[in-house]
Amino acid sequence: MAQTFDICIRGAGIVGRTLALLLARERLRVALVAPPAAPDAPETADVRAYALNAASHALLQSLRAWPDEQHATPVLHMQVAADQDGAVHFDAGAEGDAALAWIVDVPALHARLQDAVRFQPQVELVPAPVPAPLTVICEGRASSTRAELGVEFDVTPYGQTAIATRLACELPHEQVARQWFAPDGSILAFLPLDGPQGNSVAVVWSVPHDQAAQWLQADDESFTRQLAQASRGALGGLRVNGPRAAWALQQARARHWCGRMPGDSRGAWVLAGDAAHTVHPLAGQGLNLGLADAELLAQVLRQREGWRPLSDLRLLRRYERAAKAALLPAGLVMDGLQQLFARRESALAALRNWGMNGFERSGPLKHWVAQRAMGGSAP
Repeated sequence: MAQTFDICIRGAGIVGRTLALLLARERLRVALVAPPAAPDAPETADVRAYALNAASHALLQSLRAWPDEQHATPVLHMQVAADQDGAVHFDAGAEGDAALAWIVDVPALHARLQDAVRFQPQVELVPAPVPAPLTVICEGRASSTRAELGVEFDVTPYGQTAIATRLACELPHEQVARQWFAPDGSILAFLPLDGPQGNSVAVVWSVPHDQAAQWLQADDESFTRQLAQASRGALGGLRVNGPRAAWALQQARARHWCGRMPGDSRGAWVLAGDAAHTVHPLAGQGLNLGLADAELLAQVLRQREGWRPLSDLRLLRRYERAAKAALLPAGLVMDGLQQLFARRESALAALRNWGMNGFERSGPLKHWVAQRAMGGSAP
């Protein structure tokens, strides 16, 4: 007899697998669409790393999917330097927390989630979408299903390309996440890797589009020389320790996050993660927002009235309203910061550096921002 499912999740990335595990805890039968890789597909090293906050840390730990210490480095300090004398410093101890965030190696997190799904009998991996009362779309910002459904995706391009790689550094990172804003609008981040004693970092370098090809094609010596200059020599000599990846940066949001499946009056769809929204990576909140979507959707479905089906659009709109409300502050702050530092007028440069120094001395405001970024709810 054919297997029946309560929910079909399209997209087996981090958000999709996390959601599958959350729904399985509610005794729902979940089909997780994970097409097999092409046999001749080339294997490339994944150099990405995510800054996960305390809320994401707690969620993944509850699912027994948190990587080991070597692949999840606690951040004790964060140093942000503006293009002149502006600077902001966050300290985990001052916030009363064990870490401001954890820098998590993407392949290690994928592996832990794959293991957790493999041992969850309520979740079945399927090669293609299957019928279910509710379909959750977690395919990322280039979601083909979202496009097929005709959902408009409003995109604001930033005119920047993010270049990611790994570096081995002469000096230990000391569990400090570092970020530098440059006068040309580029933003460089060094994220600590390989545990508390490590000396390697994940790099996310957001550069204007017209510079991206130059640095993607540059030899390692020229590339590391430029990064050493942009990072003001903070970690001494640098050596490339991985391939370079790149993607265009944008802020985007789907106009509708739920609806009725075409040709199925009893089936519904809902968006989560990057399929619903994307933000600039300068504050490292992208995956945190996606995981928050997964947790919120699972909560809304768990708390539904007993008579209300999973495909009820009023139910799904509860999730949509709450998720959009949670996204708004983060989107506004990151978009505002990016736009401010992308401007090159000298008067604005002086103003933003003055503003950063004022924020550093602001006390309660700085604490509130830190707690929100960490996934807390400071008053």
